Amino acid sequence: MSRSTVRTLWAVLALILILPWLPLPAFWLAQLNYIGLFAMTSLGLVLLTGVAGLTSFGQAAFVGMGAYTAAWCALNLGWPPLSTLALGLVITAASAWVIGRVTLRLSGHYLPLATIAWGLSLYYLMGNLEALGKYDGLNGLKGLELLGFEVGQGRGFFAVSWVMLWLCTVALMCLLDSRPGRAIRALKDGRQMAEAMGVDTFRYKVTIFVLAAMLAGISGWLLAFYQRAVNPSAFGLKMGIEYLFMAVVGGVNQLWGAWLGAFVVRILDDQLQEWLPRLIGASGSFEVIVFGVLLVLILKYRPEGLWSWLKQWQGPSVRVRDWDDALPLPHRDKAAAGECVLDVRAIRKTFGGLVAVNNISFQIHAGQIVGLIGPNGAGKSTTFNLITGTLPLTSGEVYFNGQAIHGQHARDIARQGLVRTFQHVKMIPDMSVLDNVAIGAHSRGQSGVLGAIFRRNRNEERSLMAEAERQILRVGMGEWMHEPAANLPMGQQRLMEIARALSADPALLLLDEPAAGLRHQEKRELARVLRQLQSEGVSILLVEHDMDLVMDVCDHIVVMEFGTYLTEGTPSQVQQDPKVRAAYLGTEH
Repeated sequence: MSRSTVRTLWAVLALILILPWLPLPAFWLAQLNYIGLFAMTSLGLVLLTGVAGLTSFGQAAFVGMGAYTAAWCALNLGWPPLSTLALGLVITAASAWVIGRVTLRLSGHYLPLATIAWGLSLYYLMGNLEALGKYDGLNGLKGLELLGFEVGQGRGFFAVSWVMLWLCTVALMCLLDSRPGRAIRALKDGRQMAEAMGVDTFRYKVTIFVLAAMLAGISGWLLAFYQRAVNPSAFGLKMGIEYLFMAVVGGVNQLWGAWLGAFVVRILDDQLQEWLPRLIGASGSFEVIVFGVLLVLILKYRPEGLWSWLKQWQGPSVRVRDWDDALPLPHRDKAAAGECVLDVRAIRKTFGGLVAVNNISFQIHAGQIVGLIGPNGAGKSTTFNLITGTLPLTSGEVYFNGQAIHGQHARDIARQGLVRTFQHVKMIPDMSVLDNVAIGAHSRGQSGVLGAIFRRNRNEERSLMAEAERQILRVGMGEWMHEPAANLPMGQQRLMEIARALSADPALLLLDEPAAGLRHQEKRELARVLRQLQSEGVSILLVEHDMDLVMDVCDHIVVMEFGTYLTEGTPSQVQQDPKVRAAYLGTEH
């Protein structure tokens, strides 16, 4: 976390503690209280939609769960508020876990439609249960009381609700600035890459779905005691859309965007309802039209929300470097020289009637650099995807260090030490080079979500950052370390991918066209790095079109043509083979 972020957090907390002592009118104090409640739910949507790319229209139903649990337990069981909060969070989290396990396997437009469906289901369930008062709801709650103090509905409630909002924001910042946080940030644009680095992406999807629901549950708990009554009208689809609207307007990619979006939408909604009828001379819900136009303009001119406009006035955010004395990460044992590391046996892949890879077999031994070459369309990248589990085999077998890995998930294969790069660079554009490379070391860490939230992972995090920095320097990218990955030229993006793969401490490294886009000097540096890795016991499988590099660094070369095995041998043998000349030049002469 950068120093500027820490300073901003403390400044916001100071403002929250000062505001209740200012002579604010009761109306504006009430507005701020509602803004804080709405921002709590929008905060979860920023995590869910903006960070992870999962669109949900059903968060209002989770707000209702928290509110109804608090109201029912307080009225019927006489429970104190904190006990109702604990039970509400348990019920909300359990419901979100079940719903998430079912719906998060959907993709595209099916996921938003599913969230609408279960949001409506929960809304009508609340409105039809006799125990919950049907559509009249539950009334007669006492005001919020904590530790024997009456919080009330004014300045005391403002302090409590906004301090809770601040604490939740800090918790999410700590989470996103961590090993599990980097995995979560990879869900939106780099799911395939994350799986190849050992990340269980579905588990993290469910985790953040539950976290977003719990934030909505906290908001519902506060709302119940603030209004002293609960009914379904506040938890329907309309409010679900409005919460998402707040996140988009404020900045769906930024946690502070939830605060800003809730403020802008709440104030505009209230003021437009008052001023538009006066201007037009007729009554009606004209503010809906204005909000629709506003959303279109924001999506066109500020797709990252209003916070992106404020953020441009901030200076660069650079992570505090605190890992000089960090303990090194554990290293995996490498196979002894000459042992078979990878054994590919007659692997085959068909897409309908198209045979992309047809019964390819070869071996890689410890300490070898093996080149996999062939003309464009030969099936080299598809072979990579079959070996690493990115694509399922149609038939055949793959053994890594003597263990069968065919049929395993890509993440499970990566955790065993078989790590890859991609033909087309895969990265998280808005993350720094340092954080992108640190994703590669994910399988070498142990910290979870709770450890990150409560900052119990600092020693491990420092070790992960030290490893990422070491690999960045190793490939000669020290000057780019804190730069957003999207700003890198293509050559540096390739080197960043290699550094990320090296952070995983691979026993076998698969490089898919690593020299593409590199200048001559950068290719020489790449060759140096590959030879150094070989001397450290790392085996390498290399797909590359730069024949000078392949012939320079490879010990053994396998040649493919039209998805089939053509030949293999040493670089000199392959260069002299007439079948290889025919494949590349179209003639044997």
